[in-house]
Amino acid sequence: MPRGDGRLSHDLDPQRPGPQDACGVFGVWAPGEEVANLTYFGLYALQHRGQEAAGIAVSDGSGVVVYKDLGLVAQVFDEPTLASLRGHLAIGHARYSTTGASNWENAQPTIRSTSSGTTIALAHNGNLVNAAELEKEVAELGLVADGSTNDTSLVTMLLAGRPDLSVEAAALEVLPQLRGAFSFVFMDESTLYAARDPHGVRPLVLGRLERGWVVASETAALDIVGASVVREVEPGELIAIDEDGLRSTRFAAPEPKGCLFEYVYIARPDATIAGRNVHAARVQIGRQLAKEHPVEADLVIPVPESGTPAAIGYAEASGITYGAGLMKNPYVGRTFIQPSQTLRQLGIRLKLNPLRENVRGKRLVVVDDSIVRGNTQRAIVRMLREAGALEVHVRISSPPVRWPCFYGIDFATRAELLANGLDNDGIRRSIGADTLGYVSLPGLIAATEQPKTRLCRACFDGEYPIELPAGNLIGKHLLEGVGRRVAGSAPEAPHTNGSLVATPGGVTANRP
Repeated sequence: MPRGDGRLSHDLDPQRPGPQDACGVFGVWAPGEEVANLTYFGLYALQHRGQEAAGIAVSDGSGVVVYKDLGLVAQVFDEPTLASLRGHLAIGHARYSTTGASNWENAQPTIRSTSSGTTIALAHNGNLVNAAELEKEVAELGLVADGSTNDTSLVTMLLAGRPDLSVEAAALEVLPQLRGAFSFVFMDESTLYAARDPHGVRPLVLGRLERGWVVASETAALDIVGASVVREVEPGELIAIDEDGLRSTRFAAPEPKGCLFEYVYIARPDATIAGRNVHAARVQIGRQLAKEHPVEADLVIPVPESGTPAAIGYAEASGITYGAGLMKNPYVGRTFIQPSQTLRQLGIRLKLNPLRENVRGKRLVVVDDSIVRGNTQRAIVRMLREAGALEVHVRISSPPVRWPCFYGIDFATRAELLANGLDNDGIRRSIGADTLGYVSLPGLIAATEQPKTRLCRACFDGEYPIELPAGNLIGKHLLEGVGRRVAGSAPEAPHTNGSLVATPGGVTANRP
């Protein structure tokens, strides 16, 4: 049985990736329930946030076991595996890498044991911008790395590096040191924890089961396991859930700066963020687009699936007929076979194909969520013209992306961002459209129903709410080789899938 290859659906040409998603995290405390199965389905609902690796950690009160591997959730887990993961609490992770390479060692949850015998497992959505500082602290504490090279493993080591403190007390010391975006779910043998950075950049929600509690990146994951939404985990809040119930502690004053791009692209349309339904926000963005960039046309079509709600809104506000013009192949989400050069040249055709009868002889409005490098839109415009479209007017439901994200979305570098080097007309010519219109930043913000001051807009306006490190000490591969630099002789975890348990001192090993 082949394993997942870590390739995203739009990564058909590795030299031309588009914007990559954040990660998805899930945690459940529910004695008497099949917590591994609940976590599996929760991760399934969050699969859109990360498709490189998946993992689940479970505790039965006497020990913590992690099972993880590269691939989609359904590729990593099967019924016998889930049946072997017994316990009363669990956490899970669906990964897209923003710090650390896409390899087995960097799959999550991470796991670490303290010298006093407590085991900590942790899953992370976001990205820390002071990872270099944290690496130095880990080295100063004499902690031995386990072969992973991501910021999540550093946090796990720092939590485990305080054996004289409870996990909760250690978290209250470590969390204020972290800079960047983080929505954590973590656990020891008896307690489920959740924490969100003071800016609340990435979403994290709390839900209630009949016999327990759930935390997840998006409300859709609560829905799938039958949990009712209680509230969002607040920025700067640490939650602990155990047999004594739920308790909340503030480790930092909240300064909300939720990610604006979650509303545009990342979150599922059926999610709710800060009280705003994402589908409704995207439809409103489409209405705003029609007001800001009207055009005479015969048909409004979306680039499926992320362009669909905005296209509905555009058609509604403009009075132009909404219809299908591009057919998406739903099975291109992952391929085990490397595409040949010929297929890479076909590019987007492996994912989308025009409905020729619908577009022939028509003036089209094509609605998409964003333009990063422009490769996708260029190919789509060309396909539609070849299929007989008379005019192709491109409308984008976000402002031009001119700045990279350092808080959990792996955009292209600034030099590769099309809008960084070209004005609107230059971008229009580059993708071959008759006209091009982006929604304005004020229009996008208004659709979220959030104040501008509570949103991170850095990829659009370059205003980073969390200070970035000087000296270029940032980037996806910053920590590559950390295992060799810290302590010098840490054994690597084996390159095989399977269960892991933590051993004293923190080195992971295959479970017999």
